[in-house]
Amino acid sequence: MSILIGRETRLVVQGITGREGEFHSLAMQAYGTNIVAGMTPGKGGQTALEGTVPVFDTVAEAVAQTGANASCIFVPAGGAPDAVLEAVAAGIKTVFCITEGIPVLDMIPVVEEVRLAGARLIGPNCPGATSPGRAKVGIIPGSIHREGRVGVVSRSGTLTYEAVQAMTDAGLGQSTCIGIGGDPVIGTQFLDVLQLFRDDPETEALVLIGEIGGAAEEEAAAWAAEHMADIPKVAFIAGRTAPEGKRMGHAGAIISGGAGTAASKVTALEAAGFKVAGSPTELPSLLRAAGFRG
Repeated sequence: MSILIGRETRLVVQGITGREGEFHSLAMQAYGTNIVAGMTPGKGGQTALEGTVPVFDTVAEAVAQTGANASCIFVPAGGAPDAVLEAVAAGIKTVFCITEGIPVLDMIPVVEEVRLAGARLIGPNCPGATSPGRAKVGIIPGSIHREGRVGVVSRSGTLTYEAVQAMTDAGLGQSTCIGIGGDPVIGTQFLDVLQLFRDDPETEALVLIGEIGGAAEEEAAAWAAEHMADIPKVAFIAGRTAPEGKRMGHAGAIISGGAGTAASKVTALEAAGFKVAGSPTELPSLLRAAGFRG
């Protein structure tokens, strides 16, 4: 079993005919993801991915004709909020928005609309998700993964890749790896993913990769202390040397008024039973120290 994506995923890629959309769609398809449709306004009736995938003018048409049940969005920032809403209006329940640079005020009503529709948005500004051996959606390299039982959730893209590669090299496979995105307003938080991992019988350990800014890590830690006390849990927090008031990388990675510091997050995680690494490469040894054998 996996969370959010798997062999049952029937993916429509919004923006499949663009440079980024095509490049990453080919990689997803090569990994084994079932891409059933593409969507680009004005290019309906064409095909993509070397003639293997039909392209539609609207997501509604794609869903009606192919049974698509998930979407991955490679649409420029100006059109990405509407792309999310179009996918949800067409009945898609799992939407990954890879696009970065979307204004915060544009995303606030979108996140609420998605919630009211009973759908799930991952992102924006996220790398997507991989269920090793089953499917990958987004831009995470498929080659770094190994099938296993460690659930990985992260705000960072590249730190996710480093952590997953370290685990794979150490012989520790992953059940599902999810990048939730580094913007201040995102559709899925750490807490949401932890709840999914808690209910997944194939996830027996947890890796959480956070960074400065906000309180999402602290909230997830408090929940995990109560509901995931019996599974090995490790974490890494990026930005320990970041100065207050200066954005570091992601739009949401900023310490404001003394809140959202790396120290506060590490303290909360350790109090909740997480072993906190000093670098992503330490995560495999900490998992084993926490009792996980893989």
